[in-house]
Amino acid sequence: MGKHLSDEQVARYHTDGFLFPVDVFSPAVAAGYHARMEALEAAHGAMKYAMKPYLTVTMADEIAHNETLLDAVEDLIGPNLLVWDGAFINKEPHTDTYVSWHQDLTYWGIGPPQEIVSVWLALSPVSPENGSMRMVRGSHHEVLKHVDKFGDDNLLSRGQELADEIDEASVVDMTLAPGQMSLHHGLVVHGSNPNHSDQRRIGLNFQFITPAVRQHEMTGDSAMLVRGADRCGHFAPEPRPATDFAPESIAFAEDIAQRRQKMMFRGVDDGKQSRYGAVV
Repeated sequence: MGKHLSDEQVARYHTDGFLFPVDVFSPAVAAGYHARMEALEAAHGAMKYAMKPYLTVTMADEIAHNETLLDAVEDLIGPNLLVWDGAFINKEPHTDTYVSWHQDLTYWGIGPPQEIVSVWLALSPVSPENGSMRMVRGSHHEVLKHVDKFGDDNLLSRGQELADEIDEASVVDMTLAPGQMSLHHGLVVHGSNPNHSDQRRIGLNFQFITPAVRQHEMTGDSAMLVRGADRCGHFAPEPRPATDFAPESIAFAEDIAQRRQKMMFRGVDDGKQSRYGAVV
């Protein structure tokens, strides 16, 4: 038995490339975070898709340091953990935006894959009706060919998608209750459909890495140590926010976002570099 996951859950993660649902906190706690997020949106504007919100928003930082969440991540990749990225990934009702089938690690620039875990934490009910993530079971064992299509309704930065069709029989919908999360491997094929329901879909996503991970496509990348020790120093350290949207926190986040965007759009014409993404 691990700290939070059973041996069977760990085995299922390694076989399928994902695991869900995993309880993190109660629906009441999730509702409190939901309310805090919407209060911040009322004061500062929409939170969705801003990179690394744990640098600027105290509630995102709190969740990134949640002991139960980190126990589950530790069960998969070990006791020394950094958070490398994250985003609020909210979908508004009755919208046509979607995420095409893709593998994250084909454009993140980091590796090795077995030292990386993505967390998707629900702050509202998440279902196929409101655009839950969908994953292809067992698709994390090889890098597949992608093409950039830059579709208007595709939320991915380059509109990247698999070149070949996927086997729909292997697709699993990540249905989650508030306070539950899914965990997935950086090479598992995943995407999501539009939210055509009356309900807003609200989630918070993180990418956790071990200190052994390296960035191969840019210099000056950063990450925040959240558990254990970093004896490798491959990423510049990140500061925790003392308050919401402190000027120094915003400046730090904007600097890394600009450098990360250049990396994400490597090989793409300047005219097509219209948005940063990697969301579901």
